[in-house]
Amino acid sequence: MFHVHRRLALASVGAAALLALTGCAALNSVSAEAQSFGSWPAGRQPGTYAFERIPSQQQNAEAQARLEDAARGALEKAGFTAATDAKTADVLVSIGARITRSSPAPWDDPLWWRWNGNYFQWRYGPAWRPYYNRWGYAYPMDPMMERRYDREVALLLRDRQSNEPLYEARASNDGLTEGDQRMLAALFEASFADFPQTRPEPHSVSVPLPPSPGR
Repeated sequence: MFHVHRRLALASVGAAALLALTGCAALNSVSAEAQSFGSWPAGRQPGTYAFERIPSQQQNAEAQARLEDAARGALEKAGFTAATDAKTADVLVSIGARITRSSPAPWDDPLWWRWNGNYFQWRYGPAWRPYYNRWGYAYPMDPMMERRYDREVALLLRDRQSNEPLYEARASNDGLTEGDQRMLAALFEASFADFPQTRPEPHSVSVPLPPSPGR
């Protein structure tokens, strides 16, 4: 019996170490679903850019400025440089972001299912009611932990002189928090993952998470 317990303990330690390693890796990268559209002219260099704000964004200039700061790194990595004068920029960039909170249906939580001897069965009842299975009593997750946030950014690049749209992209992911400036920056970078090519179908991309300010 001692050997069995020891093997279980070692297995637990190994699993914990693996989770720690994968957790560290996850903290350094961001996975997102991206889509891109348009037809960037063959042979055209990225050139200079300037942000363009629609009237509603002009009403909340401070928040829009933070969003633009989050997008600058992605634009620079794609080869663009900020124009000293918006009137001489090669492209105008429109950006947006939205974060929505959602709560999953209770049947999404495996703790709401019980083993009846042959298969898992949905158990109806109030969210706080525990139930007993072969492993003991189980309780639904904390409602705060059940909330998820859907994050999405979008951008549009237009030729300043002709006003022709050249490249449109969006990237999204979800998580247990709203995210921060670094998350938005990573999503903007994910939206440029295919540039200057485009891939309209939703596809997964992974980008590094920008370092914290001051690092």
